[in-house]
Amino acid sequence: MSESSNAVVTLDGHIVTVDEVVAVARHDARVAISADVLAHVSVARARIEELAAATEPKYGISTGFGALANRHISPELRAQLQRSLIRSHAAGMGAPVEREVVRALMFLRLKTLASGRTGVRPVLVENFAALLNANITPVVHEFGSLGCSGDLAPLSHCALVLMGEGRATGPDGVEKDSAELLAAAGIEPVVLEAKEGLALINGTDGMLGQLCMAIADLEELCDIADVTGAMSVEALLGTDRVFAPELHMDLRPHPGQALSAARMLAVLADSPIVASHREGDDRVQDAYSLRCAPQVTGAVRDTITHARLVAGRELAATIDNPVVLPDGRVESNGNFHGAPVAYVLDFLAIASADLGSISERRTDRLLDRARSHGLEPFLADDAGVDSGLMIAQYTQAALVSENKRLAVPASVDSIPSSAMQEDHVSMGWSSARKLRQSVDNTRRVLAIELVAAARAIDMRAPLEPAPVTGAVVAGLRETVAGPGTDRFLAPELQAAEVFLKNSSVAALTSGLPS
Repeated sequence: MSESSNAVVTLDGHIVTVDEVVAVARHDARVAISADVLAHVSVARARIEELAAATEPKYGISTGFGALANRHISPELRAQLQRSLIRSHAAGMGAPVEREVVRALMFLRLKTLASGRTGVRPVLVENFAALLNANITPVVHEFGSLGCSGDLAPLSHCALVLMGEGRATGPDGVEKDSAELLAAAGIEPVVLEAKEGLALINGTDGMLGQLCMAIADLEELCDIADVTGAMSVEALLGTDRVFAPELHMDLRPHPGQALSAARMLAVLADSPIVASHREGDDRVQDAYSLRCAPQVTGAVRDTITHARLVAGRELAATIDNPVVLPDGRVESNGNFHGAPVAYVLDFLAIASADLGSISERRTDRLLDRARSHGLEPFLADDAGVDSGLMIAQYTQAALVSENKRLAVPASVDSIPSSAMQEDHVSMGWSSARKLRQSVDNTRRVLAIELVAAARAIDMRAPLEPAPVTGAVVAGLRETVAGPGTDRFLAPELQAAEVFLKNSSVAALTSGLPS
């Protein structure tokens, strides 16, 4: 469970941001609902109740769902209709997904419920916020969403808990019956009325929440890659001249590339190691993995910028079907289709894979005596007796290979469902799930480069590193020892991963261009 936050995100009609999603999902920020929002919700609900009382069938209010939409449901069966919808759609299988993913999709569904366009009662909005604030997290399973008609199964497992059914974890992380957890938190189970079941599950919230967190993670990994890449340049006696500003924005105006070049140049500023070979070096150019680092990391940055644009549009959207329009009309639509989100999730998986790929190539150069310019083979203490970081690079290669597999897009697939009524789906949930794995893998790849580059910099003594790289090496040395005889390596690699995940590099490099 994440560390509790004192932050509060208020749903008051403003457009929710990526950072707010991350705050609620990952840092347990509390959610507040303004009185104006609740009043707006009440107005839309009144319109739904008018339609429920009418004789004319209206989809989602007085009809069945999907391929069963042609059946008119009589008033006495409509509460059962909503309960049946949630129970039948809570059909996920596989391992439970991460707590932060569930909190993200709950918060985003709450955001839509609070829009006044779904037609639910205010009590649903209030109780959904209460679940989040009580740290009650429904058990949501890995498989069940096709990314169209909403993330149906994941959201249904959440709606089931709102009804006091199904399973959830409490503040202590222990899984229990939902009714028990709601009672302990003083939350009354909701008896769903007309349209409310459908409104709880008809959105892209799961894939969008995971997109928001991936954006935040990849932005941080790009910052880390600039640092580890610069450390590898320094350790391999490379040049910093290729990062000069006149070679980037003026010649090739990609903003991400210019930023990464500026950051790498700042990381290497005042480096005695770099200065030691400025004169008399007979190498004309560094290898691509060093020289082209800003071009690759910068392209990842620009891809993230595009993903932020798409995420921002989706965060401004109201995804439900049917939806209550400002003039009171209730209209069917296809806005639940996840294609816009699925495409950028797949795009980011490509970028994540390449960010790790170039990092692995730099690490391999550090370990190869033929290309490392005087470093010991595999950065070993006594090569032959010791293997040094040889197998760390194997692990890195395995992670990079896995990321290439995860870069194969899920959004190009579609399996028709609901008796061919839902005959084209986005598979965006699958895109999101594999992107999360890719991001974790890339962080581990960068952690291994960090360990290798830091060891190589130490082995350049008595030459001193740049102030920035020296600070990063010193920070790493608090948990990961420097050069020496072979020792149990896995805990050190894990410690380096934690060092990156805890934003330690960001804290040590806060003065770099951003």
